[in-house]
Amino acid sequence: MAFEWLTGSTPQFWKNYINLFDTDDNSAQKRFVVFDMETTGVDAKEDVILSIGAIAVVGNGIEVGDFLEVAILQDKFSPKSIAFNNGIVDLSSEKVVEAEGMIQFLNFVKDSILVGHNVNLDIEMVNQALKRLDLGRLKNPLMDTNALYQRWKGLPDDTRTSLDDVCDALKIDKSDRLTAWGNAYTTALVFLKLKRKIGI
Repeated sequence: MAFEWLTGSTPQFWKNYINLFDTDDNSAQKRFVVFDMETTGVDAKEDVILSIGAIAVVGNGIEVGDFLEVAILQDKFSPKSIAFNNGIVDLSSEKVVEAEGMIQFLNFVKDSILVGHNVNLDIEMVNQALKRLDLGRLKNPLMDTNALYQRWKGLPDDTRTSLDDVCDALKIDKSDRLTAWGNAYTTALVFLKLKRKIGI
């Protein structure tokens, strides 16, 4: 695929994404996108994204048909990667190059509020992928289910609770936690429960 930015011009998908944040339209009900990713490690500058799973939440429910699942072809992928060793990445799934993966992700999330568990690393992984394409950083507002859990439990701000432990506390089934999309779906269930408990 030939990408526009190779010619020195700003690609249309990036212009479309940025333009979403130039309006103050509060008429529509806010869309949240709960997402998760599998990576080759936990160093945002050295490691890369292997797969992304995302699902939309509107109001008090999951929009089951509004989801994204994308596997990214990476030169850095090896059997030593974290995700591979946990059996998370499906080696038979069709993969796209990183640039196409970022296009799909931005086209899906639009101007939604991004939600994840301990979300900062995932956000930085996306920002590093965008940087490799000579593009800017994500502009979406963020929510972290770990921070929401801290708030609900009255825990110190620097407390890091695993998604599994939060699921146990909220009595949420963890059987879907085998892929990025499964993790995103589980996190969406966590988000909805915490959203109700905190009243947001």
